[in-house]
Formats: sequence, structure tokens, C-alpha cells
Amino acid sequence: MAEPDAQNEKESSVLLKVFRPSGGSSLSVSGRILIRVLAGILVLALLLALIGVFLVRRSFPTTDGEISLPGLDAAVTVHRDESGVPTIEAETAHDLFLAQGFVHAQDRFWEMDFRRHVTSGRLSELFGKSQLGTDTFIRTLGWRKVAEEEVKKLDPTSLAYYQAYADGVNAYLKDKSPSQVSLEYTVLGLQTGGTTIEKWTPVDSVAWLKAMAWDLRSNLEDEIDRTVLSAELDEQQVDDLYPDYPYETRPTILGGIAGEKAAKNGSRRGKVPADSQDPAPDSADASADDEEARAGGTVTDAPDAADAGDPAAGSAAGSADADVPGAADDLLELRSTVASLPQMLGMNSDDIGSNSWVISGEHTKSGSPLLANDPHLAPAMPSVWYQVGLRCKKVTEECPFDVTGFSFSGLPGVVIGHNQSIAWGLTNLGADVTDLVVEKIRDGRVIRDDGDEPVRVRKETVKVAGEESREITIRSTSNGPLVSELDGSYRRALDAATGADTKNPKSGPDEEHYRLALDWTALRPGTTASAVFAINKATNWQEFRHAASLFDVPSQNLVYADVAGNIGYQAPGMIPRRGTADGTVPRRGWKSEEDWQGWIDFEDLPSLYNPERGWIVTANNPVAAPGETVDLGGDFDYGDRARRITKRIKDAVAEGRKLKPADMSAIQGDDLNPFASKLVPVATKVHSRGDEDILRAKEMLKKWNGSDAANSAAAAYFNVLSKTLLDQVIADKLPEGVSPSGGSRWYLVMSNLLEDPESSWWKSKGVDSQDEALRKAMKTAWTTTEDLLGSEPATWRWGILHRLTIRNASLGESGITPVEKLFNRGPYEVSGGSGVVHATGWDASVGYETNWVPSMRQMVDLSNFDASNWINLTGASGHAFHPHYDDQTNDWAANVNRPWPYSKQAVAAAAEDTLTLEP
Repeated sequence: MAEPDAQNEKESSVLLKVFRPSGGSSLSVSGRILIRVLAGILVLALLLALIGVFLVRRSFPTTDGEISLPGLDAAVTVHRDESGVPTIEAETAHDLFLAQGFVHAQDRFWEMDFRRHVTSGRLSELFGKSQLGTDTFIRTLGWRKVAEEEVKKLDPTSLAYYQAYADGVNAYLKDKSPSQVSLEYTVLGLQTGGTTIEKWTPVDSVAWLKAMAWDLRSNLEDEIDRTVLSAELDEQQVDDLYPDYPYETRPTILGGIAGEKAAKNGSRRGKVPADSQDPAPDSADASADDEEARAGGTVTDAPDAADAGDPAAGSAAGSADADVPGAADDLLELRSTVASLPQMLGMNSDDIGSNSWVISGEHTKSGSPLLANDPHLAPAMPSVWYQVGLRCKKVTEECPFDVTGFSFSGLPGVVIGHNQSIAWGLTNLGADVTDLVVEKIRDGRVIRDDGDEPVRVRKETVKVAGEESREITIRSTSNGPLVSELDGSYRRALDAATGADTKNPKSGPDEEHYRLALDWTALRPGTTASAVFAINKATNWQEFRHAASLFDVPSQNLVYADVAGNIGYQAPGMIPRRGTADGTVPRRGWKSEEDWQGWIDFEDLPSLYNPERGWIVTANNPVAAPGETVDLGGDFDYGDRARRITKRIKDAVAEGRKLKPADMSAIQGDDLNPFASKLVPVATKVHSRGDEDILRAKEMLKKWNGSDAANSAAAAYFNVLSKTLLDQVIADKLPEGVSPSGGSRWYLVMSNLLEDPESSWWKSKGVDSQDEALRKAMKTAWTTTEDLLGSEPATWRWGILHRLTIRNASLGESGITPVEKLFNRGPYEVSGGSGVVHATGWDASVGYETNWVPSMRQMVDLSNFDASNWINLTGASGHAFHPHYDDQTNDWAANVNRPWPYSKQAVAAAAEDTLTLEP
């Protein structure tokens, strides 16, 4: 024992020397105090660390062993693989969904509870008065009330599934304090006090479908922007900013184009420009015009909404006078309200969308179809998707499920994936299912040409954490909830158009007001809640189409494949038959001919089965050219992603290559910038006039392959140049509140301008030509890139500018840095960009940060489901610091998918944890 004592004495003497005063022979009083203070701090830090670890890990669920789960008919097995993804196996459908509710709650209940508060307009209960505006808007839309109506109309079987799911959630929550359920409750309790967790109900599940429909809400912002632009720009300028889809050179889903007939008979929804786009973003893409794109077609003129006898005809501004401000102020306020909603509700953008495609066995190495899908959504922590397998031990009519794929936590069933017979994928159809409606209101009554009606009024109470509750008044009409006033600029516009004295506010009827209503299909009770189960158990094309007929909101492109070798496409949804208003700007509520005239019959919606070409591609592009099918709307993606995916498939087929699963993943990771082939050839011919920066920029662009790779210096400069052009050529000429955001539409706008050197858009103060505008932008972009990335181009990387930070949807933007660090992850450097197949989109009006992403990726091999693969943006768990909180993100960023076990043998072999739930 002598040696340890000697060692301790030595260490003590060293410590004493550290605190011994200069010239002193013993430790001073202040030194001893300092030692005690430091020791106390160390002990406190250790205790806090231990408490922190305890609080963090306290909510981690049990995933191995046995747990009693009341309500089960028989034992249920839950296998989890190395990613923590569960496969649930049960003897009855009741037990299957009971267990799914239990497992979802284990991993993601805070996310579920947060969504419940969002969709019912109750965020103020959690976060205080800062969320009153959001709650008021959501309650005005009435999502919760619509969900309640939908649950009342559920068929008995579907309702039983939802109730079993809710029972499973509640069984997990029983006897648990909030801090035992999730760390977020602990943090929230420190900020606003404790909270009580309510029981889960079927309405809570169904209401989340409304939030997803809002995320895919179609052209609401486009309606606002068009109206604002129409008030300050002339018709040609608005058309320049909303170019028609180039059907001659870019694919539709069904495969046809409008051709010469569309050019001759073009309408606002489908006119083909005389100067069409080159078909591809590189020289090899010159063959991108499909043979089916030569087929021609017909087009019918969209009804003209203008009425010369009405001062409001033709636009929401209410006047043809470009000097009249119209409803700009009021509409921009509404736009701001929409944009301020929580991130989990999703951002809308010209460029947000999804990719999916299916290839028949004649073009695959296995001889069976391959199906790929990657929906693009705003990034959230945890991911909006939850991977799960749901298996009946024996598939029967009473227990018909053997399905796996991506679910939403809080919702029973699988939304995207495959079962034992079929696979399917979803992308947003983009059908126009939202209209803003200008309502004329007098003495509390809505003016109609077919009979006035009273404004509907209801009051609701909003609870506010730490404060008194607030009462709000909600008004609506038969066209929907009133979401904005229009008594300011809109009223002035009408007065000006009719010659009234705009300086005298009493020149018109004092009791007459204008309000803006939102007519949206999702505000009507629907059947999507049952469609999920119908798709999950479908085993052939006929059953799949029946299930699709129930999928009414949101309208989606459904791609299909089955083990028999068939492929197909179906457009479902509750889609309005339009009156005389085309939906591009707000319609007039007092004109009944502009109202929706019912719904398009499901049998009339576009469908495709086993096309001769052997593939189907959907990427939010138009389903068909105008006149080839029913009118679905006019605001679709401009087809850059669809064209690139189609080209890669066609090239492989032309070369005789048989496609494999790895080829599907390679297409999903394609990062070729579609604007490169347009801008680079012009930019490299710009006169540098001896400017060294422009000379270096030209050399860099000449050597670039056009790919938005994360490690590319040229990609960094090119994207800065693209944003600079939009800022200098377009943004400075737009009204305040409307900005070019980049992506396919704006790439097409700029491509058209590059082919029109004489356009007035190129001219601004001190700039008189296209060449001068390009030279100015190239110089500015070089300087900007140096400011952002340093003076040495060899160190530039697109990924540094284009980073992705995945933020917790509830607490990730709290403004409290330690809290944000607990729950957010990143930044990650990512490849891709806006308009790119690898759609890591960014908003050019703001900056370069990635703000929408492929939220997951799946590749299904119909020859052997166990050869399929998938990846999620984050991980299975919603618990911060859990091993599966973000364990898939690095693979996701590298475009590396993970194995997707499906068969009983594969699931058992992959299992790292096995939990048995006992009755």
C-alpha cells in the first residue's frame, strides 16, 4: 500500500504547487477556497450530466423481451432490425393495429401529440401566446371539425382499425408521466410549466391527413402571386413569369404532347411557346423528345373568366388599369400568414415535388418490374415518415395484411410501400383543388346572384399556456372559411374602376365589404382514411384502382406494379369541375357561373395500364397535354426532373441495357443541373472586357460537367450566378412581397429570356443589353462566392453553401440555442438542388440552404421483395440521442439505401431486437 500512498502524495504536492502563492511556502486561504469551489463545480457538473443522461434515456422504449399489452387477443411479435425498424406480426387485424399504435407511441409519441395540437389549433396550450395566430388560422380552416365528420362516416371495419390503433397508443401511455414519454415534455415543462397528455382517439389520427393535404395544397400561393403581379405588371410580363409548359420538348405522364394543335389553339393553361425549350441539360440530352411526344393532340380553350360588364372581371384586382394596386396588400398578408405556419405543415414552392417511376420486366435484368419513389417534403426531425412492416401470421379475409413500407406516426397502416402482391408509390398530382374566392358582404349577408346567404359565425376558445384563454370568432360562407379581409386595396380598386371618388371612403355602400374565402377540397369530409387500408390489402390492378377511388385528398399520382408483371398509373382525387373561372386568380363569389360545378368522376380521371413503351414516370409534371384528358389545373412542375428521369431510362433501353435496382438508385441520385445547358453556353461567350474575375468564371464553367455535386466549385459558382441573375434581372422589377425562388419555373423563365436578347427584362439602371446584364451578374456572382467561400476557388464547394440542417418541427426553432442543439441535427453538406432529380431544393429569394428534400427513398424489386431497398431521412426513433434518432442520415446524404427485409426468413435473420407483446 506504500506505493499508492506515495503516488497520491506526489499528486497532491503538484496540486499544491499550482495554487501556492508566489514566494510562499504553504497553500493560501484563497487557494484552498478556490480548490473547494472547483471541486464543487466539478461535482455539480457531474451531477447535472448524470441527471441529463437520466432524463434523456428515461423515455427510451423497451424493444427486447416481453411486455404485457392489455387488449390483445393473442401474443404479437415485434422484430427490429439494425436500423430499429419494426416488423409487427399478429394473428388478427385488431391485434396488428393495436400493436402498431403501441410501437408508434414507443418511438414517436411527442411527434404525434405535437401534430394533434397543430391540427386542432391548440399550439398555444403548449407554447403560449406566440402561437395564437397559427391556432386561429388552423381553427378558421376547421381541420379538426372535418376530421370528426370523416370519422363519423367511416365504415365499421376501418373505424375498428382506428380504434384498435388508438387503444394501443393509450396502452403505452398508461401510468407514464410526460417526462417518461419524451424529452420534449421535460424541456417544455421548464419553459411553460407541466402539461397533461390526453388519450389518443381516431379523430387525432384522421386529422393528420388534413395537414398532409395542406402540405400538398397545389397552387394557393400561385393564385396570390399572379394577382399581385397582375396589379403592377402588364399581361405580357405576367405571361413571361408564368410561361406555359413546353409540351413539345418535355414529357407528360401519359406520354403525349400538344404539338402543332396546341400551338394553334393554345389556352392560358396549355399554350406552347413559339420558341420551345431545348430538350435537355447537356448535349447528350438532345434525344430527349420521346417518340410518343410526336403523337399530337387537341386542346380546348379554357373558359374566359373576364366579364366586360363587371369592374372586377379578369383579375382579383378588379380593374384592367395597371396602376390600380388591387388586392396586393391584403393577399400578401394572407401569404405571410400561410408562410408562418409550423414547418411540419410543410412549405410550398414552385419547385417542391416528388419523383416516382415504374419499369416493366421487359427492361429489367430480373424480368420483373422495378418501382422507385422519393417524395420531396420539408425536412423535419424526426422524419415525417416511419418505416414499418405489418404482417398477419396467416393472410385471410379477416386478417388481410402482409404489407411493409412508410407510415405516418399517428396513423394506422402503410402509406407507401408494397405487400405480397403489389407495390405502389406516390407523387403530388398538382391538381388545382384550392381557390381563393372574393366574397361581397352586405349587412352580414353574402351577396349571390342566385340568392343571398348569411355569413356563418362561430366562436371558439383557445387555451394559452400561462395566460387567460382567448375567444376567437370564425366566419365562413358556402365557399369556405373567410381567411382575409379585402376592404383596403381591393375596395379602392373597385372604386377606381367604377369612377367612384377614392378619396371619399363613403362614396360606395358603407355596409358593403369584401372578404376572401378559401375553397379547398380537403375542407369537405372524405374517404382517404379508409383508402389506406384498401391499398394495403389490394392484390391486383382492379383492387388497387378501387382503393385509389377512395383516395380523395390530397390528389396524388399513384404508380403501380405487381408480381404478375403489370405496371400502371392512376390519378385519384376529389377534383372540381370548373365553371367559367379557371383557378389561376381568385374567383368572384357573387358570380355563380364561376363556382365549382361538382366533381370529376373517378372513371374520367387519367389512368394508364401496361403502356407499350414499358415505363411510367411521374415527377409532378402534367399528366397529359391540354385536351387529352379532363382539366386538372394548370400549375404543374415544369418537367426538368421528369425529362431527366425519362432520358436516363430511354438511354438504357436504347442501348439494350437491362436495368437493375442499383440503376434506380443512381437515377434518384442524379444531380445534373437542368439550367446548365442554357446558361453556360451563353455565359462563356460573354465579353469579359479584360475583367480577370469574369475570365476565371468562364474558364471554370467551360470545365464543369453540369452536376450539382457537393464537392464542386463550379456548381457553387453557377448556383450563385443563377441566384444573382434572378435578383438583378427579375426581382428588382417585381412588387414587394413577390420574389423569384428558383427551380424549374424560374429556370424556364430565364431560359426564355436567354433566347430573347432584346427583352426589356434585361434592361435596368446602367444596363442596356443582355450581354451587359450577364457580365454584371457574372462579376457580382464571383465576388459573392469569394465572400461566402474565400478568395481561393480551389477551396469552393457547393455543399458548403447548400447545407442541410434538420430541425425538430416543434422545438427546433425555439430561438434558445441549447434547446435547438438538443433536438436539431446537422449541418450536412449535400449534392443536388432545385429542379434537379436529386431534389435538395433551395429558395433563391433567401439563400442557398437546403430546405426541401427527398424525405425518403424506396426501390422495390417485384422479382424478390428482399432485394428491395429503402432509406429514411433521419431514423426510426423520435427520441433525441437515441441510437436510431439520426442513424440513417449519413447514408441518406450519400444516396446509399439500406436493405429492406420482407420475407419471414429475412425479417428474422435481420432482427437485432425481438419484443413479444403478451395479452
